[in-house]
Amino acid sequence: MEDFSKDIAGKDLVLGINGLGRIGKLTLWHHIARKYFDEVVVNLGRDVGTSLKDLAHYLERDSTYGSLGGYLYGHKARRVIQDIDEASGTMTVDGIRVSVLRRYRNPGDIDWREHGVRLVVDTTGQFLDPTLSPDDPKGSVRGHLEGGVEKVIVSAPFKIKDETRAMPDDAVTTVMGINENDYDPRVHRIISNASCTTTCLAHMIKPLMDAFGPQRILTASMATVHAVTGSQAVLDRLPKRGASDLRKNRSIMNNIILTTTGAAKTLGLVIPEMKKIGFIAESVRIPNSTGSLIILVVNLQEEPSGESIRREVVNAVYEESAGRDPRGYLHYTEEQNVSSDIIGFPRAAAIIEGHETHTRTAEVGIDLEKVCQIGEQSAAGEVDKGVRGMVRIAITQAVIYGWYDNELGGYVNMLGDRTVSVAEAM
Repeated sequence: MEDFSKDIAGKDLVLGINGLGRIGKLTLWHHIARKYFDEVVVNLGRDVGTSLKDLAHYLERDSTYGSLGGYLYGHKARRVIQDIDEASGTMTVDGIRVSVLRRYRNPGDIDWREHGVRLVVDTTGQFLDPTLSPDDPKGSVRGHLEGGVEKVIVSAPFKIKDETRAMPDDAVTTVMGINENDYDPRVHRIISNASCTTTCLAHMIKPLMDAFGPQRILTASMATVHAVTGSQAVLDRLPKRGASDLRKNRSIMNNIILTTTGAAKTLGLVIPEMKKIGFIAESVRIPNSTGSLIILVVNLQEEPSGESIRREVVNAVYEESAGRDPRGYLHYTEEQNVSSDIIGFPRAAAIIEGHETHTRTAEVGIDLEKVCQIGEQSAAGEVDKGVRGMVRIAITQAVIYGWYDNELGGYVNMLGDRTVSVAEAM
């Protein structure tokens, strides 16, 4: 378990968590361990099982990470959930009071104010459009604000349904360690913590930009080999009405499934320079509970004078960048890892597998006559006859592998850091 002993007391703030799926449950684990907040209020919006004891059963066991007690205390583990009170909907989890709301699912109906909640982490994945009004009939993230909440952190990228609408001024997307300071507590009320894939990708791209400059990155592409998520089918099922991607309804237990990712679009929000670089992002889902991998391919322009961009140079960029990272979001290793090795790895946005970094440099011939405008009149009124001939440019293609625990180890721990940093500024 990670040591959060340096955290300051939560200044009497009560944390709200909306939703208790994979990210919601593990977010609760994180804050129970962190002890920053003295009280947590969880909204489910429905009954679970036959009693609150069934919810406690769900909270203290996890098929991927083991028991909550083991997470907190290792080999000295003990039962950590006590004082379960069905009438009041409360329990004590390792000394932290946890209240469970089971009445409303629409954010606009949840009475956070009654429970003293000013900060909410919405982990449902359902309310991602910050342009919708608080009274939208299907629910809106802004509904939380109507219930007395001052700040909402969304554990997913924003998705604006109406593309003619601009991002509201009070909404911002941040990745810790990349653009976290874009959050202005005086202005922003809704904060997206991006996605696990965007978080890893940003920490893989940023060191290259810092070392070589964005102008030398000609193109880039990535593929994430991603663990299963809760939206995928365990067994084959009928597609919903209007569904266009039939692969999402196939069994993840038996298949490698091609899918899509919005990481490229979200990356441009946290690293604006990426908008000027040709970038493609793809995703492949595999039958794995957690532990994912990004394969990043970058084409870099060599300089006529200077050190050639060999694998040793690329690895040195990441090793030095990781060494300067005070919070350890970026890790560099030359060990030979497999996916299970990085499960639970604390606060790691990206773990660079230096052993597998590859580069290849080649000269690319460019016919200037085909790429330059020829015969057009210049600003001075003279005819520019253009430039003719071939030029050869040295380009290095680099392939970099970055691991990430897409649940507790990487994304949830960094979501916790974002939550505490927002709380400290309230």
